[in-house]
Amino acid sequence: MISVQAWEDARLVWDYHQMHHVPKPCSLAIGLGSHDLSVATTAAEAFKAGLVPLIVFTGANSTTTRARFPDGEAVAYREHALKLGVPDTAILVEPTATNTGQNITCSRQLLETAGVDVSSVLLISKPYEQRRAYATARKLWPGVEFVCASAPMELPEYVDSIGDGRLVIDMLVGALQRLVIYPQQGFMIKQEVPENVMAAYERLCRDGFTSRLVPTDTRH
Repeated sequence: MISVQAWEDARLVWDYHQMHHVPKPCSLAIGLGSHDLSVATTAAEAFKAGLVPLIVFTGANSTTTRARFPDGEAVAYREHALKLGVPDTAILVEPTATNTGQNITCSRQLLETAGVDVSSVLLISKPYEQRRAYATARKLWPGVEFVCASAPMELPEYVDSIGDGRLVIDMLVGALQRLVIYPQQGFMIKQEVPENVMAAYERLCRDGFTSRLVPTDTRH
């Protein structure tokens, strides 16, 4: 049973992870690979709304996606976007990245090779990965404007979509830990964490929501 306090803390962390950017026209969209097809849906919606003329889907596989997407996350995203009406000519696939840093660097290399001029990127991720994606992209691709986007979900709706509240809170906690430790390792720019969010994180750790934490010497 997850306590009322734990849910309140999780909501604080959830809200912090979202950048609350307003979508606007960008040079292209980059959809970060994961288990969550809503990333591809959001990218397709942005294309059809005229916000971007091109989409890059990036991602190989992880232990959590291999069974669901045997051909890779980016390939599965492309297939989903095609079903939603995005033309094949508007999609590039980057099938090798296995973490957020590689999502950015490999997508950048792909676009440079393709001769695509990039001044701004609609950066699409799972809702609770917005801030991590933003901080990583700003570190690894300076000079480009990043606008974050994800499926418009509140925490209860996201929990329902996953079907495991404890796992979702574990993921929120793990994502926040990385925001704290990865800037020190050069993987992302520093993000200020409000005191109430940090206190919520610490309470959740004490309550055992720690399965997605990494040892502090583990690299990204």
